[in-house]
Amino acid sequence: MGDVQRTGPFWDFVAGKAPAPPAAELLGWELIDIDPEAGTISVGFKASEQFTNPVGNIQGGFLAAMLDDTLGPALVATLPGDQFAPTLDLHVQYLRPARPGRIVGKGRIVKRGREICFLAGELYDADGKQLAVATATARITTTRPAA
Repeated sequence: MGDVQRTGPFWDFVAGKAPAPPAAELLGWELIDIDPEAGTISVGFKASEQFTNPVGNIQGGFLAAMLDDTLGPALVATLPGDQFAPTLDLHVQYLRPARPGRIVGKGRIVKRGREICFLAGELYDADGKQLAVATATARITTTRPAA
């Protein structure tokens, strides 16, 4: 991660100084690898039986949430501590059914502007088979202190 001092809620969470965001906790989010200079990230998820549809596959909305929680942090990890990047658009393509267990997300910044950024990524099962792919658009904003 170089000599750059990383600050902010994301880095506090990664360092164990702050609790996981509730959505990340629900998804079983775990940092595997991150390279802010390259704009890349790998994360693991624990796909619970509670995420399944009637035929036992992980419901697509949970996979979309995992992709959003992969792509967003790839960008947020590059920002100063007072900035955040809400997702404006997320386009998901489901390639094969996902089963409960470990799922790995890989995300990257495709193009970063001053405010608008384009992101892309994939989800893989424990055997390395690609489950879903996504592209997203995010907008960099400055966070405001809670009133």
